[in-house]
Amino acid sequence: MVDGGSENVVAIDARPPRWTLAAENAMRFSLPVLLAFLAGAVLLLAIGENPVAIYQLMLSEGFGSERRIAATLSASTPLLFTAVATAVCFRSGVFNVGVDGAFVLGGLGAAVIGYALPVALGWTIAPLAIGSAMLIAAFWLWVPGVLLAKLEVDEVVSTLMLNFVALGISGFLVNSVFLSETSGNNTTETIHEVAELSRLLPPSTLHSGFLLGLLCVLGYAFWTQRTPQGFEAALVGFNNRFARSVGISVPGTIILVMIISGLVSGAGGAAHALGQVHKFSDGFSAGYGFTGMAIALLARNSAIGILLGAILFGALASAGTTVQLFSDIPLDIVNVIEGTVMIFAVVELGRLTLWRGTGQ
Repeated sequence: MVDGGSENVVAIDARPPRWTLAAENAMRFSLPVLLAFLAGAVLLLAIGENPVAIYQLMLSEGFGSERRIAATLSASTPLLFTAVATAVCFRSGVFNVGVDGAFVLGGLGAAVIGYALPVALGWTIAPLAIGSAMLIAAFWLWVPGVLLAKLEVDEVVSTLMLNFVALGISGFLVNSVFLSETSGNNTTETIHEVAELSRLLPPSTLHSGFLLGLLCVLGYAFWTQRTPQGFEAALVGFNNRFARSVGISVPGTIILVMIISGLVSGAGGAAHALGQVHKFSDGFSAGYGFTGMAIALLARNSAIGILLGAILFGALASAGTTVQLFSDIPLDIVNVIEGTVMIFAVVELGRLTLWRGTGQ
């Protein structure tokens, strides 16, 4: 503004207030969830059930007591790891769907070390097992990272196929080299008691792996908001051509986020093996990698969204198994809700991307 020959520049912050951004993010998170529960309600009505009563029962079974909250957090634990592992890549424009395979191989490595090392090593077995699992999973996802960065091999295809390879390798090893001689088929020996992660609220199954998962979420938040590498990764995901023009190594960033994804996936597999099941067997992962992908999409790769999404899906899994005891509702209704959440999250994300691209 010019006044009487003197020029006064008035700086106007065009950014919306923080509370507006928070409200917008909350809406983007809650809308797919509400639509999914609405779709579930329609299905329940179609089979002659009262959706209000069923949802009240699920809420009670998920959060109605300390024991039930512990069960929900226990079910949320592997999802914290897989959601962070997925979001690290999604945020960088890398559509990594291979977290489940890395989770499985990390769990196998941790379980084997958990029973194979001498029990005299005591409490050091657990960190050794977790560290080894992280290295195994990091190497596993480093491979498709290099293929994408150096040879432009589509990461969706390579990581998806590597999931099947991981299941094949783990199935072969657990039924041959690492097959237990005492526990039956398709399982390893039980890990040493000193290698087990401690229980947080005994006799519940909630273990200290949940705290490790929270640390991963906090570490992810710090990495995205406070580190140059996190900023560069976001810039690569937003516009990799511009990132190249300002001197950012796009291939290096791709490989870095895939390695980080592997490290987190391996830690999750180790936490599940050492804290929850205490061995490795076929069916070790109940689709945790793909559920983590749904949570990352729902959360828009935000740390707080990942935490809330993991608890939500953990509550659905925990409550769904007990609701069957009090009603005729099949567990499949939970799968319907989870799948619908993912569909609406992807639809909303696609609409948002189109809106930004057209500038309307």
